[in-house]
Amino acid sequence: MNAPTLSEFQSQVSELLLRHRSLLDVVTKYSQSNASVNRSVSKAITECGCISLNARNQGFSEEMKLDQANRQSKSHMEGDLCENCQEAIRSEMGKNLFYLSAMCNLLNINLEDVVAKEADKCSTLGWFNLT
Repeated sequence: MNAPTLSEFQSQVSELLLRHRSLLDVVTKYSQSNASVNRSVSKAITECGCISLNARNQGFSEEMKLDQANRQSKSHMEGDLCENCQEAIRSEMGKNLFYLSAMCNLLNINLEDVVAKEADKCSTLGWFNLT
């Protein structure tokens, strides 16, 4: 099965939007779906335990070169997501993407353009895209 393009997905979301035509409704559902992604990640840590966090100061300094800082930076995560947690997080991310697409539709913004412009910005700014 081939994954749909972002444009195809955005079009599909537009066809499925019956109840969520209000921008306020979509914005709040998007926020709620984002919280659900975060909650699923937290459950992978606190309930399942397949991943854990070991957060410490990254130890960056003003004099440090960017490539050295990149090599030194850590995710603070240990372990790998189990199949169940990965599926739960993927499902919540899908809902989040659905509402992002719905918001793009209502605001007449092309999701592929958003991704392309962000990719161009990353390519152009490189390390300086650290916002």
